[in-house]
Amino acid sequence: MVSRYEEPRLSSIPIRRPSAFRPGSDAWCPLDCCCRGAPPIRAASQPSGGRDFLFGRPRGSVGLRGSWIFARAGSDLFDFVKQHLTVDRTDFNAPAFTADVGIALTPRVDVTFGVDGSQVSIASEYRNLVDNNRQPITQDTRLREVNLAGSIRFAVTPRGRGISRFAWIPARVVPYVGAGGGALWYDFTQSGDFVDALAPAPQPIFTDLFDSKGWTPSAHAFSGVDIRLTRILFMSLEGRYLWASAKLGRDFQNFDPIDLAGFRLSAGVNLLF
Repeated sequence: MVSRYEEPRLSSIPIRRPSAFRPGSDAWCPLDCCCRGAPPIRAASQPSGGRDFLFGRPRGSVGLRGSWIFARAGSDLFDFVKQHLTVDRTDFNAPAFTADVGIALTPRVDVTFGVDGSQVSIASEYRNLVDNNRQPITQDTRLREVNLAGSIRFAVTPRGRGISRFAWIPARVVPYVGAGGGALWYDFTQSGDFVDALAPAPQPIFTDLFDSKGWTPSAHAFSGVDIRLTRILFMSLEGRYLWASAKLGRDFQNFDPIDLAGFRLSAGVNLLF
């Protein structure tokens, strides 16, 4: 006799209800098959040296440099000094120190304002003359300069790149060029013993001080490179040529304007802000 099939009632089927999952229990977890074999998830590691970006593009920089001036010394005053005294043109080469501040106008263009100063002192004597005791006739020559200048500086390559709305990474090497002008103060002094070349022989020796100083316009052009040391500190290497000349005072009559031009090679640091 064929029996009729009857569907089993759900209430008759035993259902195992898993207990609440607790750490250390053997209760089954729906993600157990994925969690047990997966490695632990770690937070993204941070660079050990700290962040290498800035919060936004820098607004400017402050710089300090040391320079060596290769003076042109091309006017007739220097020719006269070289001819009669034991002084050469290269003796007017001198160290200088510069401080400047730059303000960013665009991502590649800055306007800068700076001041630099230098001084050289040279001990000398007449090349072909001595006093009555056969002793050298000595004197000191000194040249001091202070230059106040403004410049426009252009970065040849981008100075950095933005990686988000707020983060900015500075470039490692940034070459630049620029030009500008300003006002240069000079003080040329000679003190000591001198021979009166206009007097008849025997020409007398006298002690005196000759001085000429004042302000004069200046112009300059430069190029260089900034090399990144840290996020905000750069080493700067620069070559700059300055043009300037000035009318001499009454102590140096019948001379052409003094030549104050020269090439300046400098190295220093720039701090971004």
